[in-house]
Amino acid sequence: MKKMTINGIVAQVEDYWTVLEACRFYGIEIPTLCHHEGLSPGGICRLCVVEIGKGERTKLVTSCNYPVEDGLVVRTHSERVIRDRKMLVELLLARCPSSKTLQDLAAKLGVQRVRFKVKDEKCILCGLCVRMCAEQMGAKAIGFAGRGKERRVTPPFDIKSDVCRNCGACMYICPVCQLRCQGPEPPNVVCGACLNVEPVCLQDNDDVMCYLDSCGWCYNLTLRVL
Repeated sequence: MKKMTINGIVAQVEDYWTVLEACRFYGIEIPTLCHHEGLSPGGICRLCVVEIGKGERTKLVTSCNYPVEDGLVVRTHSERVIRDRKMLVELLLARCPSSKTLQDLAAKLGVQRVRFKVKDEKCILCGLCVRMCAEQMGAKAIGFAGRGKERRVTPPFDIKSDVCRNCGACMYICPVCQLRCQGPEPPNVVCGACLNVEPVCLQDNDDVMCYLDSCGWCYNLTLRVL
């Protein structure tokens, strides 16, 4: 066991935990988009950032892949952390403005407008689908290609894959391929009005159907994989 301080409280944690696991064990909510307990940590979306250190010697780290340490001092909701998370949510919303997951997260953080140019690319490049396909399905039918603005998720060499099982796992785990916000809001405005409201589709269908009938990005990707 190790001892660390989380938000001013001394906590005992397991040696093999990450900071995110330690915080969640003690009931501290930290937002994540690219993290899943059944997959290796990615630290890609950076929404799980926390502030570590003392005094002026502090830094922001991704809690999902930062190991716990004896004497570590962590602040999960400092002014610096919240400011960084808000900026990240704005950037993600500029890529996927219709994602209900992002809309709800923005509402929780108090983000009301997006100051960046909206592109609606329907993918936040979190890598969950890539890791799910490789680590749980054992297929490696999709992966990242390109760099910078050209980075995208695609089958190897952009050709149809012969190892895809058509399992739909990539669509199921995608954090923005769930329900799309259909509200009539003007551009760059965050709704959040549907926060904590049960999706209408769950009344007649299971959650898998909700995932499969949504943004269309994963659906088109699957067509290229098949």
